[in-house]
Amino acid sequence: MQRRELLALTRQMRREPTVSENAIWQSVRGRKLCGVKFRRQQIIGPFVVDFFAPSHRLVVEIDGQIHREREERDAARELFLRDCGLRVLRFAANDVERNLDSVLAAVASAMSSPLSACRRGAGGEAAGPGNA
Repeated sequence: MQRRELLALTRQMRREPTVSENAIWQSVRGRKLCGVKFRRQQIIGPFVVDFFAPSHRLVVEIDGQIHREREERDAARELFLRDCGLRVLRFAANDVERNLDSVLAAVASAMSSPLSACRRGAGGEAAGPGNA
């Protein structure tokens, strides 16, 4: 896919996120998680990743139904990303929807921070989905 096509795809994916992608985005946007900047639907090489924290070289992928049919392509993508020096965390969409806090805790842990220390806003309130 050419860069122009990837850009069009990322715009569409940002406009029409899945339920699980939207839940993660609302929880990490605006540096809500550990004060870390996340980008969504980020182009890296020939691929588009769901979420990317450049400062931590961390990719977060949310796997929905379509990924069951794309295991080989996903494996090639993950190998490419790891060869670029990136860490990749994968979560099933169902896990995000059922237990968002556990997924966020795993992401915070991958950034070497406990979730309790990461989800505090400037006023000391938890900065999670319910307080956004």
